[in-house]
Amino acid sequence: MRSFIVFLTVFIFLTGCQVKEDSMNENKGQEQSFVYENNQSKEEKIEIEEEDLKETERFSEIEETLLVVEEKYQIDSDNWKVKPLKDGQNDKIVLLTIDDAPDRYSVDMAKTLKELEAGAIFFVNGHFLQTEEDKQKLKTLHQLGFEIGNHTMNHPNMSQITAEEQRREIVELNDLVEEIIGERPRFYRAPFGVNTTTSKEVIEEENMLAMNWTYGYDWEKEYQEAKQLAEIMINTELLSNGANILMHDRSWTLHALEDIVTGLRKKGYEPVDPKEITIK
Repeated sequence: MRSFIVFLTVFIFLTGCQVKEDSMNENKGQEQSFVYENNQSKEEKIEIEEEDLKETERFSEIEETLLVVEEKYQIDSDNWKVKPLKDGQNDKIVLLTIDDAPDRYSVDMAKTLKELEAGAIFFVNGHFLQTEEDKQKLKTLHQLGFEIGNHTMNHPNMSQITAEEQRREIVELNDLVEEIIGERPRFYRAPFGVNTTTSKEVIEEENMLAMNWTYGYDWEKEYQEAKQLAEIMINTELLSNGANILMHDRSWTLHALEDIVTGLRKKGYEPVDPKEITIK
């Protein structure tokens, strides 16, 4: 009887050990399975991340391709008019330009032009880019797709300051614009249309294109009302193929802007995209 009890005790003990070992092996197998599945999950995650990265790179390549703009126009240095580079292109075109930006009305003017799908160059002054609010205005103009031009830091008559001061007026503004939007201006317009030997040298060094204008009226007292301004801008005898049209950051110009663009189009003139103008 005692032998049977001892045998039974040993049997139960051995059975318990086997069950425990089987349980441990099962848990170990589950752990190994979990580790495998976890590693597999990490590998799948890495593969997904790599696919996302490749997709992002593909989109970047497409984006870069889209950013390459075909040059279609040039500025005639004899009269500042815009004209097609190739024969057969539409030459009933105009170039819209807005000086003294970004003062009070430039952003609203840009939004109006954007809605009308009309391109323009905003020629900026450095004294309008001194606060964070001013800089944000410039960023907005750029983000809306408009070309940013150089109109000097302080709008001086370039013939009345020294050569070094002229250089600073142009280069410091280029530096400031680049700091704000990441691009240097391609176009330059001299205050009062006064171009000097020094300014021409600096423009060439900066790989820019200088331009004056064909006509503009919004600084004349009799045209400081939206209706009168719109009428003269579209009915002037100076309107012709390639006209380089000058406007300013003014309230009456803002209010006349839509009528000016629609009036030009009714006469068959289409505003060009300045990004398509070569500076060569």
